[in-house]
Order: sequence, then structure tokens, then C-alpha cells
Amino acid sequence: MLDDTLLDDPAALQRADHDRALLALAGAGARVRTALRQADAAGLDRLRPDGRPRAVLVAGHGSALTAGEVLAALAGSASLVVPLPPTEAAAPRADRAGAPPAFTAGLGWQLPGWAGPLDLLVVSSADGGEQGLIGLAEQAYARGCALVVTAPPGSPLAEAALQVRALPLPYVSSVLPDEGLPAGAAAEPDLPAEDPAALWSHLAPLLALAQKIGLTQLPYDALPAVADLLDAAAVRCRPDAAAYTNPAKGLAARLAGTVPLLWAEGPIAGAVAARFAAQLADRAGRPALAGALPQVLTAHRGMFTGQLGAGADPDDFFRDRVEEPDPLHLQVLLLRHLPGSSAASEEQDGPAEVPEDDERPRSFGVSRAHRLAAAHDVRLTEYASTLADPLHALADLVALTDFAAVYLGLAAAQS
Repeated sequence: MLDDTLLDDPAALQRADHDRALLALAGAGARVRTALRQADAAGLDRLRPDGRPRAVLVAGHGSALTAGEVLAALAGSASLVVPLPPTEAAAPRADRAGAPPAFTAGLGWQLPGWAGPLDLLVVSSADGGEQGLIGLAEQAYARGCALVVTAPPGSPLAEAALQVRALPLPYVSSVLPDEGLPAGAAAEPDLPAEDPAALWSHLAPLLALAQKIGLTQLPYDALPAVADLLDAAAVRCRPDAAAYTNPAKGLAARLAGTVPLLWAEGPIAGAVAARFAAQLADRAGRPALAGALPQVLTAHRGMFTGQLGAGADPDDFFRDRVEEPDPLHLQVLLLRHLPGSSAASEEQDGPAEVPEDDERPRSFGVSRAHRLAAAHDVRLTEYASTLADPLHALADLVALTDFAAVYLGLAAAQS
């Protein structure tokens, strides 16, 4: 069981935060600004595209792939955006020192058979050492695809980008110093934890490129405003803010001891829900199921009548509450984007919990979700962003859920 008092102990949180995840998230806004500035310096501002590509393929893994999914959600059905996940894995070779190579070094990607000169391939990597991505770039070059590569300067992938005449964009890594980090062997050294703020180093140059080629209809100042939103979220969710004023700590406490069902209305919220599920697994070690309305209602309905449903397994009055842990129960978190008036949007201080008696109209899927949860005594909580711009709403929701996942993991580690 989670000890809620740990969330109000900044010193304990700092001691538990061995890889400085909270600092990384606090610097997400600065990363966006740096990524945009370096992308322009690398030649993106001088790019003069001759029309839009037929399709944009985004290849990578982890947060790089999430960035492609976010772009697909923002572009909508009017544009074809295809995230390319790795399709195979081979045993990577050990380096000369005999150190075990990263698992990602053996990943492979395959270009779709229809991809050709009318299409654009974007390859994004935080490491830049994946031979599979280098091979993919060479394959795309042979087929005549336009190429953009985001990778750390000087990495093998960045060097390969020059050979295949790709537009090279720098990946902005964390600037946190290594001094003071505790030394110790990772449990899975070839599967290191991903930087929690890496998403923004992938997404910022990708969205700047999409804006340049006309793939999205983002306002000219939309991307710099994302950095400001991330800065504001870092202030709201800072470690020394009390749990009752810190929305991320409150969300973390709410999810403790539950199996979260992360439901989403619309593609923007759907991308956030999938990201949150991944962060809960990686940062908090907690399973969560994500899905989009309305199809998630049929996919998850069996959960409500099973052992995790509150109505199916009432708490035993005679249970030893000292020796026996509290039983796990379902918790539905419904993420939504509810664009409000410009005045209301400007006044919103981050994503807000939607009250049960909210008078705004609900879609059939949202109404049915409430009825399903109520019928089985499962708590359902809505979080919504009222910001008008979809990208800004996504940034607001991602910032909240990223901080919540980290806080849940840190507090659970100290319990």
C-alpha cells in the first residue's frame, strides 16, 4: 500500500529519484526550445518543400515511435502518417570491451513495399547506434524516398544521414550532470530505462518539420507555446508542492492500489492514454490498460465482472488489515479534450478533473462509460484539457500524466 505522506516529503522523493526523472521532466520545456533552435540551425528554416509528401513514415522505438503516433493524431485523416515500429530483433554483437550491447542494437525495421519517391521517411533515435535504423535509411534512399534523420550529432546514424543525403536534425539529450548519481548495476543492463522527457526531443523537430511541409495546420507560434505550457506544468507539479495542490501527486495517490483502465475520447487523448500506460509500466512498475472509446467498452467489459471489479468481490470485513494487503480494484481514468471558450481556456491551470454533474454534453461513448462503471461500483474519474489547440491540450495532459507516473514510482519505492 502506498504511504501518501511520502508524496509530501521532497527530501524522500529526491533520495528515491536515482536517475533524476523529476529534473528531466522539469526541463522538458527547455528541451523543446533547444530542439527548435537547433533544428532551424541545422537547415530546417531554409527548407523549401515542393509540395506535400504522399505519406510520412516515422521510424523509431520507445518515445520516437510515440512521437509518430502523436503526429498521426494531430494530422488526422487528411494526411497519411505511418509509425514504423521494429519488426524483428537479432542478437547484437558485443563491443570490443566485451560489454553486453543494448537490446535496441539488434532491432530491425522494414520499409513498406509501397514506399517510394513520393514519400518521406523520418528516422528518430536518442542513441543513434541502431544498425537497423541505418539500414532502413539506406533502403529508403535506394527507393528514392526523401529522408530526415534526428539523432545525436556524431552518432553512427547521424553520420549515415549524410551518406544518404538526408536532412540531419540534432537530438537534444539531457543536460543533467552525472555527478552525484548513485553507482550500481541495473537489473537489465541491456534494457535501460528511457529518459522520461525524451518524447519532447523527438516530437519538437518532428512537429517543426510537419509544420514546414504543411502536414499540420499548427499556428506559427504553437511550438514555442508548448515549451511555456511544459514550464507551467513543472511549476504546478514540483516536488515541494503539497499533494493537495499538486495535481500529479493527487493523481498518483488516486491510482495507488488500483489497476488503472485508461480510457480516451478522441485521437489526442488516445495518444496520451497509450503514453501514460507505458510510463506507468516503466516508471512505476504498474500495469495499466489503455484504449479508445467506444471500442474499449467491449474490450474491457470483462474486467468489471471479474475479480478486480469492486462489485464482484466485496471487501472481507474479517480480513486482517495488517497481515493481508488491500485487494486491488479497478480505477477508470477517462482522458478528454474539451475545447472551451478562449477566456475559459486561458484561465485553465492545467488539465482539470471533470465533476460528475458537469453540464457540458457527453458523447454516447462517454455516457455509456459512466453507466458501465456505476453499474459495477467502479470509480471513474475524468481529466480534461480545455485548451483550444489540440497540440497544447496534448502537452498539458502528457505533462500531468508523466509526473504522476514518476511520483507513483518514487513513493511506491519508499513504501
